[in-house]
Amino acid sequence: MLPVVQRITPCLWFDDQAQEAAEFYTGIFRNSKITKVARYGEAGREAHGRPPGSVMTVAFELDGQTFTALNGGPIFKFNEAISFQVNCETQGDVDYYWDKLSKGGDEKTQQCGWLKDKYGLSWQIVPRALVELISDPDPQKAGRVMEAMIKMKKIDIDQVKRAYAGSEGR
Repeated sequence: MLPVVQRITPCLWFDDQAQEAAEFYTGIFRNSKITKVARYGEAGREAHGRPPGSVMTVAFELDGQTFTALNGGPIFKFNEAISFQVNCETQGDVDYYWDKLSKGGDEKTQQCGWLKDKYGLSWQIVPRALVELISDPDPQKAGRVMEAMIKMKKIDIDQVKRAYAGSEGR
């Protein structure tokens, strides 16, 4: 039986850092690897303008999720309209992913669990507890969680839980 192929694979457009970025990301997430590197050839050079033999695409996996990184030139840049959510169980997970992914990124863009990495790609480091508490049917509890989260850069699970309980100042 053939393995199931992921139907949708995000393609990330880089100027010329596709392989460097794929190595960065696979070094952070467990169960991750680079699976294939394709290189530009002479064909199509008038369109792509890249030197033959230079990296065109890098296929990689992050914890089982496939991605493609493309060296497409400086035409397009990442923006906040697209981000990747990293679901976390513990504060240790939040701290780990936040510290690794934010290294070299723009600190001014950090808010409410969002960050931009050094390539300009947006990530959301999301503790499961935050999702559960902010969606509580009690609007006062959920509102306190939202108020606490708005003041944070990296999410602090204990602080969110205190806000939920109404004891954030204690």
